[in-house]
Amino acid sequence: MKEVRRRDREITPQESINILDTAEYGILSTVSNDGQPYGVPLSYVHKGESIYFHCAISGHKLENIEHNAKVSFCVVGKTKVLPDKFGTEYESAVVFGRVSEVKGAERNDALLWLLEKYCSDFIEEGKRYIEQKDKITKVFKIGIDRMSGKARR
Repeated sequence: MKEVRRRDREITPQESINILDTAEYGILSTVSNDGQPYGVPLSYVHKGESIYFHCAISGHKLENIEHNAKVSFCVVGKTKVLPDKFGTEYESAVVFGRVSEVKGAERNDALLWLLEKYCSDFIEEGKRYIEQKDKITKVFKIGIDRMSGKARR
């Protein structure tokens, strides 16, 4: 694993986890079979050693994952532009891992966790929505192999 270049900005694993737990969205990066990188923003939820997301049953990212399940996932927490310093205060975490589809109870749990994160005032309505979209939705997890984080505060 490559080390963080700016070691003075490296944050602890727990700080990286906190960013994962509080960020609104993340960028999933995959690679196609011809080597073309592809990054796409996702809603997600972090639980334990995994990151869960849902999507349609087909598409570019799924083709890439089928070709190569290794991915990176980046989230950015709080930011503030510092124009007088020609810089930015920021916090970010990057996860490296493998994607796999989840089914059964784990799939249902992941969808409920997503509801809790993004729609906490509409849980019952969200459950009905999940039922309606069940056949056109897949759920995946990124098993976290390693993670790093940086911040300028």
